[in-house]
Amino acid sequence: MATTTSGDLRRLKIMYLYKILTEKTDENHHLTMPQIIAELAKYGIHAGRKALYEDIDALQFYGVDIIQVKGNESGYYVASRSFELPELKLLADAVTSAQFITEKKSKQILAKLGELCSVYEAKQLQRQVYMRNRIKNENEHIYISVDTIQRAIHEKKQIAFRYFGYNTAKRKQYRDGLRICSPYALTWDDGRYYLVAYYPKRPDSPTNFRVDRMENVEILDAPAAPIPQEFQLSEHLSASFSMFSGKTQLVTMRLKNHLVNPVIDRFGKQVALVPDDSEHFLLKVNVKAEQPFYGWIFQFGTDAEILEPQSVRDAFTAFLQTVMTQYGGGQNTL
Repeated sequence: MATTTSGDLRRLKIMYLYKILTEKTDENHHLTMPQIIAELAKYGIHAGRKALYEDIDALQFYGVDIIQVKGNESGYYVASRSFELPELKLLADAVTSAQFITEKKSKQILAKLGELCSVYEAKQLQRQVYMRNRIKNENEHIYISVDTIQRAIHEKKQIAFRYFGYNTAKRKQYRDGLRICSPYALTWDDGRYYLVAYYPKRPDSPTNFRVDRMENVEILDAPAAPIPQEFQLSEHLSASFSMFSGKTQLVTMRLKNHLVNPVIDRFGKQVALVPDDSEHFLLKVNVKAEQPFYGWIFQFGTDAEILEPQSVRDAFTAFLQTVMTQYGGGQNTL
């Protein structure tokens, strides 16, 4: 272990001064010169006022936003940083809300975010870990998987992995052996990471894989299949309900005017809304017409109706009939 001499400490003085000011001061907390001298003494550094004034001037010249408080009790504090507290709170919220980040990793990341502000402000970030009651993922390898997938996308290579779900005993159940695909993009939906990829067993449209359900991801030497020119990630995500994979179809719906907001929330402001009468509008969108989509349209009851194509309308009717039958409804109730 390297030893530290008094000469080394003198050279490190300005670095420890910067550390003390960034950690222990903010707009609501400042340090007087005697307090700064006392804090430096904890690191074995003894400095005079004149030298510290010069060091503070040097830090200010370097770009550190150090403000001097004048009055009955003068002092210094760091006024601004790379990230302001509201920005750090947004990042902390994203970390604590993301289901793909484990509880252990969430605490580690929040601790690192806390290093970007004062110790007093950092408490506001740490507290948020305990304010939320969210189901967190337990897959500690997801971060390695994400990095591997990103490198594969950059290098335009195929990847191989094992894909799993859970059985009723809550044990992993692997599907289809080793899966090989060409990664297009990573996306984040509903607190989870998803891989959008070309999967040869489903060649008609891109397939979505939950990254937290992927294991042993490795980059292959084989080049990835090129991304089709017509592929648009935003359109693919808009058409995918609950990131369900399937064939996209153009569906026409008739909805009451008060449903404009959930439609925009789902498909974006660029979607075309065509007035039908004073109370309704028509909506044409490309969707994966599977059960997640049926669940989305069903929540609006009789205020929304699938018009075309007839095959989707019939499939939705059959879906409703199946549910009704399970709950004791007759075959002719719809």
